[in-house]
Amino acid sequence: MTEVYLGVDVGSISTKGVVIDRAGNVLCREYLRTQGSPIVSIRRLLRELGGRLDGDCRVAGAGTTGSARRLAGVMIRADIVKNEIIAHAVAAGRYHPDCRTVLEIGGQDSKIIILRDGIPVDFAMNNVCAAGTGSFLDHQASRLDIPIEDFGAKALSAKNRVNIAGRCTVFAESDMVHKAQLGISTEDIIAGLCDAIVRNYLNTVAKGKDIQDSVLFQGGVAANVGVRDAFERALGRTVKVPEHFLVMGAIGAAILAMEESEERETTFAGFETADIGFESRAFECEGCPNRCEVIETVREGEVVDRYGDRCGKWSELN
Repeated sequence: MTEVYLGVDVGSISTKGVVIDRAGNVLCREYLRTQGSPIVSIRRLLRELGGRLDGDCRVAGAGTTGSARRLAGVMIRADIVKNEIIAHAVAAGRYHPDCRTVLEIGGQDSKIIILRDGIPVDFAMNNVCAAGTGSFLDHQASRLDIPIEDFGAKALSAKNRVNIAGRCTVFAESDMVHKAQLGISTEDIIAGLCDAIVRNYLNTVAKGKDIQDSVLFQGGVAANVGVRDAFERALGRTVKVPEHFLVMGAIGAAILAMEESEERETTFAGFETADIGFESRAFECEGCPNRCEVIETVREGEVVDRYGDRCGKWSELN
């Protein structure tokens, strides 16, 4: 029986999952929209991946990452739960050993990871403002009635790139509307927006970071060839987009699960978890003036996880 490893990456915009073998080959992968309901998207992900696996495969390890990594970890009984920085760094180092810089732009946040000899030595994250992230690009593509898949190609066909304010989503959109009212072509405006996204990223997320070759561009926005081109223009160097750029975080979680489960049996609950009822609920603890908001994860009516309290009064009951 073939031993395989599951990686799940649940973000605010998308839910990704992969199954790899011991050699690191991606056997199957899935990319879904979270649509504000991570529990539903995780269940759907498990159903999709489980249906594609050969009956000769056995999940020997499972890992989760992303902003909803704890919830996903509890649901599937993951062997390991790690943050996105570690997951993306591990995947980049495994498939591209020469990588020294990872640029990652997702649905709601951006990050940069500096690698040296496959080890993350520095990083920075921006999860305060959505300017330049995938959700902002989706909104602009919808506003211009252009399929998001065609957005980057439009930028490459620009003849005169214009300057767009990119430090704020509101200002950027206002500037784009203003340029359109001046009669500037949509292609030139989109190219200007791609430049603004990169300029904002380099001036905030990557400020002060030692960006060296080779550079990998990961995350959903890496599908936008216009943003990739803008990065290459700004950095003056080649920016590579890995084959599995959409699911690199999930791949990293799967690799970490493989390493974690080498000396013990997996705790993975199985793909049938897709048919089990889960819910999350919150309450305010009145035990002290902190009034912590405690989050509970409930499985089939039974509380299986609590967190959010500062003193451990509730989380220690797990």
